Amino acid sequence: MKNNFIKKIIKKSILKNTNYKIKTRFPPEPNGYLHIGHAKSICLNFNIANKYNGQCNLRFDDTNPKKEKKKYIDSIKKDIKWLGFNWYKKTKYTSNYFNQLYQYAVQLIKENLAYVEELNKNEIKKYRGTLKKVGKKSPFRNRTIKENLILFEKMKLGMFPEGSMCLRAKINMKSPYIILRDPVLYRIIYAKHHQTKNEWCIYPMYDFAHCIADALEGITHSLCTLEFQDNRQLYTWILKKLNFIQKPPKQYEFSKLTLEHTILSKRKLKILINSKLVNGWEDPRLHTISGLRNRGYTKNSIRMFCKKIGVTKQQNIIELSLLESCIRKDLNMSSPRRMAIINPIKIIITNLPEDYIENFSVFNHPQAKEMGTRKILFTKEIYIEKEDFSQKKRENYRGLILGKKIRLKYAYIIKAKKILKNKNNEINCILCKYYPKKIEKKIGIIHWISIKNSIPAQFQLFNILFICKNPEKQDNFMQSYNSNSYILKQGYVESIINQEKINHAYQFERIGYFLKTKQEKTKQMISFNRIVSLKNKYRNFI
Repeated sequence: MKNNFIKKIIKKSILKNTNYKIKTRFPPEPNGYLHIGHAKSICLNFNIANKYNGQCNLRFDDTNPKKEKKKYIDSIKKDIKWLGFNWYKKTKYTSNYFNQLYQYAVQLIKENLAYVEELNKNEIKKYRGTLKKVGKKSPFRNRTIKENLILFEKMKLGMFPEGSMCLRAKINMKSPYIILRDPVLYRIIYAKHHQTKNEWCIYPMYDFAHCIADALEGITHSLCTLEFQDNRQLYTWILKKLNFIQKPPKQYEFSKLTLEHTILSKRKLKILINSKLVNGWEDPRLHTISGLRNRGYTKNSIRMFCKKIGVTKQQNIIELSLLESCIRKDLNMSSPRRMAIINPIKIIITNLPEDYIENFSVFNHPQAKEMGTRKILFTKEIYIEKEDFSQKKRENYRGLILGKKIRLKYAYIIKAKKILKNKNNEINCILCKYYPKKIEKKIGIIHWISIKNSIPAQFQLFNILFICKNPEKQDNFMQSYNSNSYILKQGYVESIINQEKINHAYQFERIGYFLKTKQEKTKQMISFNRIVSLKNKYRNFI
């Protein structure tokens, strides 16, 4: 990754000690699917470990059983492997350390560094104060060590209702860091856990469990995004008080990914999904890893994107065009060319007989001749795109106009002679004349398909999900939802595609890159996802 300040920090550590063993981790919470922001963190942690012959653990931060599901664990594992990474040895879970975490909490109580709280959630927030106003001590802060130990044990045994008590660290209610104003370490949750089942009814908070798990696993560099910058104060305090002094892990923060016209917050993604505005976590309009994969993005393009954006502390909005340029670059050399018509209009060539068929041999890829050739047919009736025909003259228009000539790619020049319309005054077809030998320069070129060499197809066109540039910052992000983010079209593709594999990417000439997704059983119609257009057209909602 370019602009990677973390790699510079690691290089300094290695120069000081050549035996320094790098250990990183990727610690997702299994409460949703991974998105492209997680891909940035995955690439950072795994690439650092690989580069310096270290190890990267996969550890699920499974401390809230109410929000977590096994299906999320499975999807996260799948996404990491799909991106091309392998974690060190067995998958780890914070729940593996629940017994140790409990004992560490007891240790803090015995050292008078933690106490059982009976204020409710709102009262705790009120007592904590603000950035401008210091907090005040809880009336339960000065319980005796013995009383706290008894109450904490009763919490563990399930003797109190959920929300009635919690365990708080005893630090400093006047600290300039709100995170240090007696943060909650444990809370009561009555829910079945996907790993420990019903063994526990008290669960550690992220800030308590995270640093201890890092220390127990020997993590050297705990990498997280900037919103956890203040949390580093608590991270360090806990490790120091629990005597993880010899080789404590160190936390470093980098800017999280913000992508324009996109929502990455899992909470907001769930709102979209529950509102039925998208079809689940794997919807191709979402920038979840599975959504991008379904759309047709490759692992190489996502890794390329993560490398280009780099790792810095500067927070900014990344343009979609950068991500799109990565997938275009990756698909350009690997995708065979085909012709497709998304908005068909029929052309009848009047000076050809009904049974006329002419074969043209064309390369499947103009820069990769090793991909071979294919045959395309030129016949009396063909399809062109509606946008490639205009009934009136338009400035700088390079398509077909009544009375004007155009070249059919790989074939001949044609001239539009007459328009035939139906009862609704809609174009039924265009009568054209073709010129088999005439060569003309400075003439527009359009793509086409012979009716005899085409099969029906449907095209799923995906556009930006939100009109505004940064929906994450909006009070009501749903107001900028783009109702044209999904458009379904029916047209035609070359017949040869019917013989080719599912999940194969093509460049449809003059249109964009598309993924062959499935065969519709009921209509026997091939379906394609538009991965990306050939140009940056996402603002046009085409």
